[in-house]
Amino acid sequence: MQGPLIDTLVRQGIGRRTFLKYCATLASMMALPPAAGRAMADALAAARRPSVIWLPFQECTGCTESMTRSHSPTIEGMIFDMISLDYHETLMAAAGQQAEEALHAAMKENSGKYLLIVDGSIPLGIDGAYSCIAGRTNVDLLKEAAAGAAAIVAMGTCAAFGGIPKAKPNPTGAVAVSDIVKDKPIVNVPGCPPIPVVMTGVLAHYLTFGSLPELDDKLRPTAFYGETIHDRCYRRPFYDQGKFAKTFDDEGARKGWCLFELGCKGPVTHNACATTKWNGGTSWPVESGHGCLGCSEPDFWDAGGFYKALSMPADPLKMGAAAAVAGAAAGVAVSFANRGKKRAAQVTHETTTLADLEK
Repeated sequence: MQGPLIDTLVRQGIGRRTFLKYCATLASMMALPPAAGRAMADALAAARRPSVIWLPFQECTGCTESMTRSHSPTIEGMIFDMISLDYHETLMAAAGQQAEEALHAAMKENSGKYLLIVDGSIPLGIDGAYSCIAGRTNVDLLKEAAAGAAAIVAMGTCAAFGGIPKAKPNPTGAVAVSDIVKDKPIVNVPGCPPIPVVMTGVLAHYLTFGSLPELDDKLRPTAFYGETIHDRCYRRPFYDQGKFAKTFDDEGARKGWCLFELGCKGPVTHNACATTKWNGGTSWPVESGHGCLGCSEPDFWDAGGFYKALSMPADPLKMGAAAAVAGAAAGVAVSFANRGKKRAAQVTHETTTLADLEK
C-alpha cells in the first residue's frame, strides 16, 4: 500500500478544483446523485493506493490497449495517482523471474486486500496446457491469485463470458473466471474490448466505496450495462418510424436511418457505447455507420451472423404504418415507465449508501 492519494495528487500538481470536477463528472457518468461527487472526492482523497494485480490469460491484449486510451482518468493517472499496479506483464518494466517475484511479493504483502483483474479466458483442455505462464497453467495461477484477493474484476468479454476463445468448437476448453472462482466477489466488465472509461470507472468506484458497484444478473455494473444500446441510440427514432438502411451505402444509410435490418444487435446488447462513446467521447460504431455486434453479451460470436437482422416475435415493420407508430409509442412508454421505477429504486439505494458513508 502507498500513502494517501491526496498526497500523490498534490505532488503531481493536481489542484482541488480539478479533482472535484473529476469526481463530479465520474459520479454523473455512473448515474449517482449529485452529493456522490463530494463523497467520492472525500473518499478518494483519503484512500491509500490499493495493490492491483492484472493477470493476462487467453486474450489478445485488446483490453489493455483499450485501457491505455482512457481519457478520464488517463492510464498514467490511474497507475501513478490512484492505484499501485504491482503486476501487469504488458505494462511493467520487469520480465521473467523478476516479474514473477514482483507478483508473489504483491500477493504476500497485500493478502486479502489486493484487487485482482483478469484479462482473457481460462483454457481447461489438456489439463490447462493451452496457456501457461512461467511453466504454470492459467487455471492454477488464477486459483492462487484469487485466494488472496479482496475482489476480482473480469475485464473484457473473454474473462467475463469466455469470449471468442469459447466460440464453437472451443478447441481449448475456454471458460470464464466465474466458472472457476466461486468464493470471491466478481464484477464482469465485458466488451471486445470494454469502453476505456467504463474500465477505469469501475476501478474508481472500488477505490471510493471499497466495494463493487451494483450488478445485474450477469454480474455487470448496472451504471454502465443497465440499458441496451437501442435504449439510447440516436437512430432510435428512425426505428420507431420504420425507416431502415437496406445497404451500408444506400440513401437511408446516408440519412442516418436505423441499421437494424443490416444486423445491428443494439436491441439485445447492454452497454454504454451510445452515451459514453469511444476515443475520448468522439464517436461509437453505430455513429460511424456500422451496426452493434453485441460484444458485451455472452456467446456473442455464436449468436448469429453479424449482418443478419434479429428476428422479432411480432415484427412492427410488417404492420401498417399507423399500427407500427402506435406500437412503437406504446413500447417507448412502457420502457420509460420501467426505467423510472428502476431509477427510483437505484436513487433510494444510493441515498442510503451515501448516508451511511457520512455517519
